[in-house]
Amino acid sequence: MTVQAAFTLIVHTLEPLQGAREAANIAHILMEHLTGMSKMDRIIYKDRPFLQEAQLQTSLNALLQHQPIQYVIGKSWFYGLELMVNSHVLIPRPETEELVEWIVKDAKTPVKILDIGTGSGAIPLALKKELPQAEVWSVDISEGALEVASANAVQLNLDVHFEQIDILSPAPQLPSFDIIVSNPPYIRESEQADMEEQVVSYEPRIALFVPDHDALLFYRQIGLLALDKLTAGGRLYFEINEAFGKEVVVLLEEQGFIDVVLKQDIYGKDRMVRADINNNVR
Repeated sequence: MTVQAAFTLIVHTLEPLQGAREAANIAHILMEHLTGMSKMDRIIYKDRPFLQEAQLQTSLNALLQHQPIQYVIGKSWFYGLELMVNSHVLIPRPETEELVEWIVKDAKTPVKILDIGTGSGAIPLALKKELPQAEVWSVDISEGALEVASANAVQLNLDVHFEQIDILSPAPQLPSFDIIVSNPPYIRESEQADMEEQVVSYEPRIALFVPDHDALLFYRQIGLLALDKLTAGGRLYFEINEAFGKEVVVLLEEQGFIDVVLKQDIYGKDRMVRADINNNVR
């Protein structure tokens, strides 16, 4: 089998499930992972023998079971960083890159930053890369997620302090911070029926879902924590469920935050919120 034949096999195998365009995208990612060859190299050397047939078949079997390509190859990309990912962590999304960009543009270094719900470490590692003088902390309830995030920090040589903490516990033991950011679980249980199988079946439920009757659970709890832990002039940033933009704004204003800003992502969906601490009511 040649390199070109292997690529064609992937596309033809996945096209009935993914459609032609997505099948081709996955094929390019998988072929680069298996061969180490760029797209251009694979065009130039299309007749070169393909030597990874066993690995290819294993990968195709996983993809046919709707396993995300990022889990199949064990890595994903976020804000220019290559991150190890597995079933303990969410696959980083492009929308979250916009949240990081917002913080980077706002931040005046040196600052002390807390990320809540680290997952793969995407947010804290990207912030540390872009704001090298910042002191960055990150917490998660999942031991598996913290292992992945810590491994990514070592691989990228970025100094982030990780701790295992349940942010819903009554009094998390944490110091003060200038910035608190979180992309918490925000998908309602009832929304599962409309989601892709590869997300529902493989990505960690603990990082995805909240009860329908308390969809703002994490925003409320983290907001209260931020009131206690943010320094004077501190800011809180959230990624949010597009369906609850106004509700999150009202919640934060009722908690006493000021200058609450609701920001849309590149798709025009309510996706991010920023709120300032009100020093007069602390």
